[in-house]
Amino acid sequence: MKFYPATVSQQAIPLPLYDDRVPAGFPSPAADYIDKPIDLNELLIAHPAATYFVRVAGDSMVGIGIFDGSLLLVDSSIRPKHNDIIIACLGGEFTVKRYVTHPRTRLLAENPAYPPIQLHEGEDLETFGVVKFVINEAR
Repeated sequence: MKFYPATVSQQAIPLPLYDDRVPAGFPSPAADYIDKPIDLNELLIAHPAATYFVRVAGDSMVGIGIFDGSLLLVDSSIRPKHNDIIIACLGGEFTVKRYVTHPRTRLLAENPAYPPIQLHEGEDLETFGVVKFVINEAR
């Protein structure tokens, strides 16, 4: 996995944020009321110097909406805790998995076709951040 330095834009690009939520059930008329402009950098990135994007290859996380080609926003300043989705390196191979710490430490796929990865005493697991957001193309 190659890491490229992030470039930070000094100019915010405000986009409209509509105050009403869009129902995912039965349709209702949408309001025209715009709450305020939204800056995605401000909304998504808490630690700019420690944040990066990575694109997913494979289908081991499809059960939680992470697909082949998904773009992940990862914060490497966050220490992983139980049940977080993380970027890890195990035996020199990078992977995205659910980090489970009890009853024993494991990396879990979100696809039943993939078995859990059991972590054993002394095994070298490097974490490269916690996945904060998943971006999928809808079209």
